[in-house]
Amino acid sequence: MSDSCQSPSLVGQAAPDFTAPAVMPDNEINPAFNLKSYLQGSYGLVFFYPLDFTFVCPSEILAHDHRVKAFAERNTKVIAVSVDSHFTHLAWKNTPVEKGGLGNVQFPMVADLTKSIARDYGVLLPGGVALRGTFLIDRNGVVQSSHVNNLPLGRNVDEGLRLVDALQFSEEHGEVCPAGWNKGKAGMKPNPNGVADYLSKHASEL
Repeated sequence: MSDSCQSPSLVGQAAPDFTAPAVMPDNEINPAFNLKSYLQGSYGLVFFYPLDFTFVCPSEILAHDHRVKAFAERNTKVIAVSVDSHFTHLAWKNTPVEKGGLGNVQFPMVADLTKSIARDYGVLLPGGVALRGTFLIDRNGVVQSSHVNNLPLGRNVDEGLRLVDALQFSEEHGEVCPAGWNKGKAGMKPNPNGVADYLSKHASEL
């Protein structure tokens, strides 16, 4: 397979498992971090970013870190991945935010030195870095959502939280989540009567 992001969508498929070095929240290096073992029945949000010590990337990483407790409240573990080494990850964490660093972000940062993880997730560019891909994984290890941005376009991390809420709502109630759904709003029963009922009440809000 070539070093390109030409793979089919992973949505509905088992999330590709991986084992690789990672810097953990306590700054210890786990030389054999394994995704499946780490999640162990939790939801997972795996996000890829191009490179350490760059520009858009620290804003995205800090945005995830600022919401890591909100993800944890939803039984969701956040994992970051880039093609940098675990030593570079650690150096970036040890650099103060005001000097372009991350500080002590509280989720694992995986070192995809072989680029096999980015390739398996379909986000590896020919130049050797990953696009800004985000993958929501359910408790059974199945990818339920994937969202990929090109390099200049920073993510909205609140959308990741919204998708976790939507997935959990659907699992709990057996309903589907219409456009713009947020926690606390009405869902839709997945049948013609359900659609008609929802639209009769909420069409003007869409």
